[in-house]
Amino acid sequence: MAIYLDNASTAKPCKEAIESALRCMESVYGNPSSLHKPGLEAEEEINAARKAVSKALSVNPETVFFTSCATEANNTLVIGAWNKFHKRKRRVVISSVEHPSIEEPIKYIESLGAEVIRINPENNGQTFTEAIDDNTFLCSVMSVNNETGTNFPIKEIFANVKRKNPECITHTDAVQAFMKIPLKPLDIGADSVTISAHKIHGIKGAGALYIKKGLTIPPLLRGGGQERGFRSGTEAVPAIAAFGAAVKAHILDIDRMYEAAAAKMSGLRVRLSSLPFITINSPPDSSPFILNFSVDGVPSEVMLHFLESVGIYVSSGSACSKGKGSHVLKAFGITDKDADEAIRVSISNETTDEELEILTDSIIYGFNRLQRKR
Repeated sequence: MAIYLDNASTAKPCKEAIESALRCMESVYGNPSSLHKPGLEAEEEINAARKAVSKALSVNPETVFFTSCATEANNTLVIGAWNKFHKRKRRVVISSVEHPSIEEPIKYIESLGAEVIRINPENNGQTFTEAIDDNTFLCSVMSVNNETGTNFPIKEIFANVKRKNPECITHTDAVQAFMKIPLKPLDIGADSVTISAHKIHGIKGAGALYIKKGLTIPPLLRGGGQERGFRSGTEAVPAIAAFGAAVKAHILDIDRMYEAAAAKMSGLRVRLSSLPFITINSPPDSSPFILNFSVDGVPSEVMLHFLESVGIYVSSGSACSKGKGSHVLKAFGITDKDADEAIRVSISNETTDEELEILTDSIIYGFNRLQRKR
């Protein structure tokens, strides 16, 4: 029996998402920009998905723009903000533990002359505020860190940012928060928010970017004028429809899923903490969907492949890092040794207590076996 514990990388598509995608591929195959009936039917699918996503965010549907993925959404926001402001403002403030889809476009605009201030994680967010000045056009802080599950005090940070510089765009990559905790951009003071379909049991190929009404960001992709001119390119109707279906399937269960995940992860944390060769890297108040820990003396890749050999699938960090050393863990103050031995477990509503108990037993067995080989 396979035990899948890498949901922060991608989650198994739910039945509703699969059915919606298949239905669109089989019978709603028109181009949504076409004026005939098949085109209008495809457009209706997109509009329904937009309404579902916007309802989950408690925002106007006109403020939600579909993209191919969260990476595109983050790139669009960062580069678009630079193009909008760079002639009169050049400072950007971000956390030092952002996902590569934020960090890499930030490096790109840095090469063009942007002044980038990277802030190491802090609980009170005060350092973010101190870094904001009149020259700052963007402050981007992720809601939940994808490697450790650390929650950032977004609402407090953004409130302080706006008090100091009302024109500064406040952006959060909420990929690991959306549909796991209540997320309302207007409540947290976010001018823009990035979310992804395949992290919430949709299918790959769809993401979305919320942009506050009244805020204009130049488009990254230009062409046929889709998404009201903001994101050109024929929309991936099956993926977008599946996105909406996944949201509708789980929107009423967010609180229940959170409580269930908290109970499961608490049990795993207690069991692992009792083992002398385990160091827990995730803070106590982190997201209950992600747990990062290190196995003393066993490199991440070695333990990962051992667990894979017994049918358990975990990660050694961000799926986008492809096994590279994690600068994120080091920024959180985790030693180089623990970072090199780190394992990330990320669960979904389908994960069972039994599976997590099997994981613990397998880690004990693997540790003893791998230590003997050293």
